[in-house]
Amino acid sequence: MPASTLKSTARPRKSRTRSRNISPRPALALSSLKPHQYDLHPYCASLICPDCKTWVPITGLNAKKQKLVPHDTGVAGKDPAVRCQGSNRLISVDVLVKEWQGQMETGGPEANGRRSARQHYKPLPAPAKPVTKMAPEPETADDALTAYREHLKKCRNSNAAGHCGGTHRCADGTRLAKLYEQLKRAEPIRQREARVDALLARHRSTRAWAAHSEATANAKTTAKRSGTTVEEANNSCRIRKADTVSDYRGPQVPLKPIRIGA
Repeated sequence: MPASTLKSTARPRKSRTRSRNISPRPALALSSLKPHQYDLHPYCASLICPDCKTWVPITGLNAKKQKLVPHDTGVAGKDPAVRCQGSNRLISVDVLVKEWQGQMETGGPEANGRRSARQHYKPLPAPAKPVTKMAPEPETADDALTAYREHLKKCRNSNAAGHCGGTHRCADGTRLAKLYEQLKRAEPIRQREARVDALLARHRSTRAWAAHSEATANAKTTAKRSGTTVEEANNSCRIRKADTVSDYRGPQVPLKPIRIGA
């Protein structure tokens, strides 16, 4: 008859067993375990097996001898059937049920109180300086050098911790020194860019003025472009007639008084 190809898997653990087999290993005392490592309730008496580190039922809790039920090390129906060495091991119940319940009840609030319920707020940032007290950032190397020298005079005379002295510089002194070095290194580039911008602006203004002069050179063209007779008359050069204010804007206006009447 051919052998079965199915491999045996771990069997489910029973809450009690009628096996009379007893492990030759010494009895396991419950007092050697921690209160959370065993359960003495009559309906679910069990403990964590020291060998396979899994929960195993205790059979015969009300009998003369208590022992662990036979069990496998793996998960039932999945892992291979490997019998644990702690199977059928005698258990020495040397802990009272009331004492164990008291330890569990006391340990619950202690575990809950280990984490503080107090809210820890982050420190508030320091308020920013008002605009009137803010010093403008130097834009040129000369301004940065002047600000650095003024800072050294004030900082050396102060008694603040970490003030400038000798070769030591405080945070503000170091910042101003670095700013001076950066501005001094970039000063030639900034001056060259300023000259280029000035030349471009002058070139643009020259081209714009030349285009304007060319467009307004012919008076009639300018007047026609405006589209009004008054502008055409104002742009043309004519000799004003005698005894009149202007002959461009309406009829002739006499200068001498005129009497109207019978």
